[in-house]
Amino acid sequence: MISHGLFLGKFMPPHRGHRFVCETALNMVDELTVLVCSTDAEPIDGALRAAWMAKAIPGANIVHMHRDIPQGPADHPDFWEIWEAAIREHAPQPISHVFGSEPYIFRLANDLNATPVMIDPDREIYPVAASDIRDDPAEHWRDLLAPARPYFQKRLCILGPESSGKTVLARKLADTIGGRALPEYGRAYDVHYMQSGSEKGADWAEDGLVALARTHAAMRRAMAADAGPVLVEDTDIIQTAIWAEHLLGQKSEILEAMIAKENLADHYIVLSPNVEWIDDGVRYAGGAQTRAWFYDAAVARLTALDVPFDIIQEGDWSAREEKAMEILGHLMRRR
Repeated sequence: MISHGLFLGKFMPPHRGHRFVCETALNMVDELTVLVCSTDAEPIDGALRAAWMAKAIPGANIVHMHRDIPQGPADHPDFWEIWEAAIREHAPQPISHVFGSEPYIFRLANDLNATPVMIDPDREIYPVAASDIRDDPAEHWRDLLAPARPYFQKRLCILGPESSGKTVLARKLADTIGGRALPEYGRAYDVHYMQSGSEKGADWAEDGLVALARTHAAMRRAMAADAGPVLVEDTDIIQTAIWAEHLLGQKSEILEAMIAKENLADHYIVLSPNVEWIDDGVRYAGGAQTRAWFYDAAVARLTALDVPFDIIQEGDWSAREEKAMEILGHLMRRR
């Protein structure tokens, strides 16, 4: 006879303790149903939680049950009967084992004629609760399962003129939190795709700028789960649109339309041009007026878009880093 296990919960969000129960169960039964339970009153959509679990536990049968039913025995005299009926509706096959870390599994297993299997009830192996993660995702980032991380992740994007420290600063900020910084894809695109004429930047066209903006955004989405509680980004589509205006002599309607639909960063840092411009062979907007224009354009765009940002005016590299670290700390603490 095939053994069939059941593990139910809210998984709001799923963490390493949940995965441990699931993987233990998969080593004990032939089939496992994970019932993701949700109600209208909960802060995270139940279908989204079920999708996270499906990605995190591919060997289990993930079933989403969205139903406003009593959440505790004190809420209704027929609590256990209501839950038994709901479980049998969503997991109709005979249940041989009920897995979990809470004492209720004994009563539930009895009602389902199954064997209760208590896993890590004192949270000795994985001392974390979903409520802890919701209260402070950054503090418990390692416990959060990868598919759910982008939901809780914040993004910090650095804008500014050439040679203002964006690349170095992004890397240092990411290193501080053990994450990864997304580099400016425009530099790689310029080096590997563009065939520059005698005047740097002369060969840029709108389609190239659109292509690099799309690739940069795709790379950001791809690396999100590995980037840490804050994904630090060296420029984004806003900076690309500013470059388009500079290189093409006018705004790109395509990029402007993309910005309107873009999921912008949670916070921006704009670096002023109050530091020396250094020619590294790729840069070609080093004039004082041009650098000032890039800075003013970034501030104007962020203001018009009504997104949070800070300006770093300091002309000393260590002072810039210190101010950026302070901004990062505030962002990590922001609820």
